[in-house]
Amino acid sequence: MQVGHPFKIAKNGSDEYFTPAYAVQPVKKYLKPNSTVWCPFDTNESHFVKELRKEGHTVIATHIENGEDFFNLKIDCDYIISNPPYSVKIEVIERLFELGIPFAMLIGVVGLFDSKDKANLFKDKAFEVMYLSPRVGYFKDYANPVPINGIPYQSVYLCSKLLPKQIVFEEVNKNS
Repeated sequence: MQVGHPFKIAKNGSDEYFTPAYAVQPVKKYLKPNSTVWCPFDTNESHFVKELRKEGHTVIATHIENGEDFFNLKIDCDYIISNPPYSVKIEVIERLFELGIPFAMLIGVVGLFDSKDKANLFKDKAFEVMYLSPRVGYFKDYANPVPINGIPYQSVYLCSKLLPKQIVFEEVNKNS
């Protein structure tokens, strides 16, 4: 279903960093079995899509390259899970709160709460944070998933209506 929204996700090479399978593992245990999950920034190559399907979830993958703009879609689902484009992460979070569907977005924590506008966005919202350790190594090419050197920020899952408490710490196994 299409809905109107003033923002558009631009095709921007600096926004397209892929998430390794090991970074999807920690969020899976918080999902109800056989759920419908919308991955709004993902193709069928995505590890979010593959890992969640392996668990028995129905996954709806949408991506701007296919003309599917997150800001102009509304998908009937139980959860929304992905790694959003960095350049519009705040707009994505605003939209997620508007939709009211439980979500988990893997994002860099740097700059997340660093302004009055951002603080106002979060201050009256129910949200949780899952810290991942060690840092996630994102990559640019599924054919050659070599982690990019020098990612200077810690990744967290910013969640709503998903985790049992406001802050959760999870270890990731980079060898899985």
